[in-house]
Amino acid sequence: MSRRENRQLAVASATTGPWRTAAGVGAVAGGAALGIDLITGHWSLSILAGPAGWALFFFFLVGSVGGALRRDTGDRRLRRWAAEHPWRAALPSAGALLVLNALAQTLLGDASLIGAFLISLLPAGLVLAVAGVVGSVKQARKRG
Repeated sequence: MSRRENRQLAVASATTGPWRTAAGVGAVAGGAALGIDLITGHWSLSILAGPAGWALFFFFLVGSVGGALRRDTGDRRLRRWAAEHPWRAALPSAGALLVLNALAQTLLGDASLIGAFLISLLPAGLVLAVAGVVGSVKQARKRG
């Protein structure tokens, strides 16, 4: 397969996650983080940057891990490709988190674009690591 076809399959496999559930979990996490900031008195102009980051993190974490664990997706070939390439299947979610979190930290917070990018590397790396490990373990258990 070419690189382009692998990228297209990775993006297609990322769409199989439980994104409605992930949106709910992200909204709850972001709302909880905002509530904690309001209660503890962390008032500033960038009060929405942290909760937005938490909401995005949990949204992409639940969506990508749920997609790796899901068995009821329609396309059997796509599911097989994602099982064979768990790290490639996790890349679109991690990349989207990196970009969106950097934008949220820049637009809602007081971080520069480079600073926001550096701040966003850790959550994106965590989503990539967790989704990749879950996919790898699922693949190893299937073989064994």
